[in-house]
Amino acid sequence: MAETPSTMLPLGTPLPPLRLKDAVSGRMVDTAQEANGRRGLLVMFICNHCPFVKHIRSELVRVAHAALDQNFAVVAVNSNDEKAFPEDGPEEMRRLAQGERWRFPFLFDETQEAAKAFRAACTPDFFLFDGQLRLAYRGQFDDSRPSNHKPITGDSLSAGLGALASGRAPPADQKPSVGCNIKWRPGNAPAYYG
Repeated sequence: MAETPSTMLPLGTPLPPLRLKDAVSGRMVDTAQEANGRRGLLVMFICNHCPFVKHIRSELVRVAHAALDQNFAVVAVNSNDEKAFPEDGPEEMRRLAQGERWRFPFLFDETQEAAKAFRAACTPDFFLFDGQLRLAYRGQFDDSRPSNHKPITGDSLSAGLGALASGRAPPADQKPSVGCNIKWRPGNAPAYYG
């Protein structure tokens, strides 16, 4: 299982425009509108099949729901090539999100332009924006990986959310996320991706 680290987009980066279709409801979701009047916005690049995502998914959903309850907007984005990985297509996305009763949209990035705009490199990859939609945290969920036997806590991401909820900036010392690489369509991998 190859490990790809996140690119660590610079803190303070403004939220890139993001308007994608929710695989569950079929509605178009504009993340800036979703975040309007909220404490911030959490954007999670995930997918159905990745073992790194599967490893943390139940705790990830719990942390995402807790963020919603603290008045953060939350969206999950899947940018994988559905032709090469049919289990990551919209129908399977809908089935997963409904089956686990997700309360946040699961957006399909068919063109992979959203992943490029965020410089997303892996699944999972997390981007937490403050109330002014400036990047405040990017990095790992926690120290747990499928092979290291460390407990799944979500403490790294939760610390970022907790800081913003308390009106503070998260600490700038943040560890990159690690996971499976985004499954780029042939010829579509961006220059930052190796």
